[in-house]
Formats: sequence, C-alpha cells, structure tokens
Amino acid sequence: MKRSVHEKLLLEKQKKKNTESQHPKKNRFLITVNVLGSSGPIRFVVSEEENVAAVIDTALKMYAREGRLPILGSDISNFLLYPANAGSDALNPSEPIGSSGGRNFVLCKKQKQPQMTEARSEMISRKGTGSWKAWINKSFSFKISSH
Repeated sequence: MKRSVHEKLLLEKQKKKNTESQHPKKNRFLITVNVLGSSGPIRFVVSEEENVAAVIDTALKMYAREGRLPILGSDISNFLLYPANAGSDALNPSEPIGSSGGRNFVLCKKQKQPQMTEARSEMISRKGTGSWKAWINKSFSFKISSH
C-alpha cells in the first residue's frame, strides 16, 4: 500500500506524540555556580529533579577537570550550595535543585571547628613572642574549660 508524503508525515508526528506521552520531557536548565576563591563561574545544564548533592558533585568534578585553583577536593559533604539572590540559608542536599527557583548559586566550603581556628590564629599572632610552653598551657586550659 502506497502512502502519500502527507500521510507519512502525519504518522511520524503521531508516533512522536505517543513516545513523548510515554516519556515526558524533563525540564533542564543552565545554572551558574560561583565558587568562593575561584576566578570565575562554572556553568552546566541540570535537570530540575536533580538533587542539590548531585549538583555540588558535578560542580566539583568540573572545577577539578578544568584545573582550577585553589584545589577543593571531591567530598561533597564539605560544601554548601547557596542561592545567589536569596537569604543566607544553604540548600538542603536532598532537595531538588529546581525547587529553589534560582539559576545562580554560590558554592562554599564548610567552616572548620571554631576552636581550631581560634587556636591557630592565636598561635600565629604569638609567633616570636613568649614561650611555646606558655602557649601550650594556655591552649590546653582553653580546651578543658570549653568542654
């Protein structure tokens, strides 16, 4: 049975429509991730259902692949993703990236323990003054009193 060109086009459109209804399109969009301390943003396409942890993982892999500095590592649990235009709350790693409504994000490394930072800064400021025994005694007594 011969079919006209018009009939063939109609059949192709119908097949395409059927496959689209079986596999609905997932919304994808371009996001921009600014990494604190880096020279410029990273841009890539994500699905709106993709969770924040996967987006952090992708950003870290792209960052490393491009050879950017400073070296960040690949442990996603050490990082937080913030919407660039919203408040100060980091996104929940298990929530979908599309739920934030944004397209611009900031990737930050989590802060280390404040006690270690205080002791380190005190050690640097005291360098060359006083004895190291006095610093150890002071640091040791600080740790005991803070618990």
